[in-house]
Amino acid sequence: MEAAVAQRLLALAAVAFLGALAALAVIEHRASGAAATSTPIGAAAPGGAWYGALAASRGTAGDAERTSCGLVLTARSLGVTHPVLPCGAKVIIRFGGQALLTEVIDNRLESAGRQFELTEALAARLGLNGTQEIDWRFAVAPTRR
Repeated sequence: MEAAVAQRLLALAAVAFLGALAALAVIEHRASGAAATSTPIGAAAPGGAWYGALAASRGTAGDAERTSCGLVLTARSLGVTHPVLPCGAKVIIRFGGQALLTEVIDNRLESAGRQFELTEALAARLGLNGTQEIDWRFAVAPTRR
């Protein structure tokens, strides 16, 4: 009787092990496929173009500065301020031959005369100085095949 129970336990352990290997293989396959297409693409503006907007740096983040979205900014924070787009909305900002994925982190503009304010770190990455015309799109997740 003990031998039969031991065989059944061994068979169950083998099935569980094979199931775990299959699950890991599926996860690895999905991860490797996602790595090749993980860059979000932009949802095109009407006519297939990008939206245009004026943008500038919001300046240096203050000591423990909290945004209207509830985030605490640091000198390394990357994100944009937009008065209408919801907190957390993913957008692609294009300027100077670069396109970077970022998100809305605040809804209160520091200064008038622009539609977007970029954190100082994001503006530096894009090479944006002063108030400049940028292109932007909503980011959408890549489609899986």
